[in-house]
Amino acid sequence: MIYLDHNATTPVAPAVLEAMEPFWRGHFANPSSSSMLARPIRRALGQAREECAAFLGCAPEELIFTSGGTESLNTALHSVTSQQPGRRHLIMGSTEHEAVLQPASWLEQAQGYQITRLPVDADGLWSLADLAAAIRPGETAAICLMWANNETGVLHPIPEAAAIAAAHGIPLITDAVQAAGKIPLNLRESGVSYAAFSGHKFNAPKGIGLLYMARNTAFQPWFLGGAQENRRRAGTENIAGIVGIGAAARLAGEHLTHASLATLRDCFEQQILQCIPGTHRNGHATQRVPNTTSLRFDGCHAEGLLLLLDQRGICASAGSACTTGSLHPSHVLTAMGLDPAAARSSLRFSFGLSTSQEDLERVIHALAQSVSKFRSLGTAG
Repeated sequence: MIYLDHNATTPVAPAVLEAMEPFWRGHFANPSSSSMLARPIRRALGQAREECAAFLGCAPEELIFTSGGTESLNTALHSVTSQQPGRRHLIMGSTEHEAVLQPASWLEQAQGYQITRLPVDADGLWSLADLAAAIRPGETAAICLMWANNETGVLHPIPEAAAIAAAHGIPLITDAVQAAGKIPLNLRESGVSYAAFSGHKFNAPKGIGLLYMARNTAFQPWFLGGAQENRRRAGTENIAGIVGIGAAARLAGEHLTHASLATLRDCFEQQILQCIPGTHRNGHATQRVPNTTSLRFDGCHAEGLLLLLDQRGICASAGSACTTGSLHPSHVLTAMGLDPAAARSSLRFSFGLSTSQEDLERVIHALAQSVSKFRSLGTAG
């Protein structure tokens, strides 16, 4: 199997599994216990927090361990809205992940919030001018903007947006799930108030994530019921997962060498665009993470192409794993101006450190055959 769906999830690194294994077996104590059995657990928890902080460019005490990006984003939104009941306006990008769009829609429909959704251009980028114009002094509670888009890989100017937010005293929440491990991050210098991360996007296990909360940021917990995480997230910690994300963060920091992936990606794109007629790239050509390409194929349907590729041992995707199987076209691609048929003809290929040139040559050949077969059947819709 050639796996080109690393934006959906990544394989757990062997070194991460090795680091986690003792915490499934011998080190089983509750870290909140006062017994001597809990001491190595607490040490491991602190070490993992330090490893994640070094990777992300922040202080260990600015990080909260969560179950993943969705919880982190929901927690950040809960914190900023619950502390500012008089501010009933939110700003977000129109291409955000459902982990932002759905809680925002709930706030809009059930709580009477007003939402400004920033439009994007054909490259998938919103503008800083539109952001500045959307701010309502005294009314805007938060700005929610993703750092890297999960479908197109497009990178947004988050530090610049954070500066605009700070000038108005508005917290900026960023979904940085697809940025971690793909571009260098320094949260301390970014100016963001909150940032969400998911371990399984950079070779940690599923079910563990991080919420960054800048020092001196007011915080209202979402999970109540215990003193864990310095009273910021109640519940017994997932120690094996925490050790895993710490190990993965250390590895990602040591191997943040994705220039080679960008070279592979660009060569892959160029060959497909040249050898398969009626093929187009979605998203900005250069302002994106190095491992992601979104391509659309005229006269094809993504689900059909994925089936043909799967039969040839190739795994890709039609976009976000969280909306796989949806009858609706990608909201990211339609926000960029694509009509529903064009959006449904798009595939996402996302590479990992194990991706090789030989793999991609096989994919290009299989993709050309699959597109030709699909078009010959005339079944696109």
